[in-house]
Amino acid sequence: QVQLVQSGGGLVQAGGSLRLSCAASGRTFSPYAMGWFRQAPGKEREFVAAIRWSTGSTVYADSVKGRFTISRDNAKNTVYLQMNSLKPEDTAVYSCAATSTTGLLIRAHSYGYWGQGTQVTVSS
Repeated sequence: QVQLVQSGGGLVQAGGSLRLSCAASGRTFSPYAMGWFRQAPGKEREFVAAIRWSTGSTVYADSVKGRFTISRDNAKNTVYLQMNSLKPEDTAVYSCAATSTTGLLIRAHSYGYWGQGTQVTVSS
């Protein structure tokens, strides 16, 4: 069984930075990819970023490209989301996810494992 435990998040002013972490545990953890999604109040969950575990190749939503960076530490089974130049519209609950199979990484249903979610609030 794979468990994803998130840390980070909180309240920051517009223009500030935050880093989210997502640590995976499990006897046979070997993901194809891990990703980050977010859901703002009253809105649907949306894709933020994803990284393929073996190659490190990344995918970003247009709304965060150039501001957010996803990275991973294979030895620690941890994925990070560095968020810079934050905007009030980035306010949401952010969740990490992992998948052991190939699939469309921008789609939430491609992922079988999810973190607990963490609140990110950006004040104007």
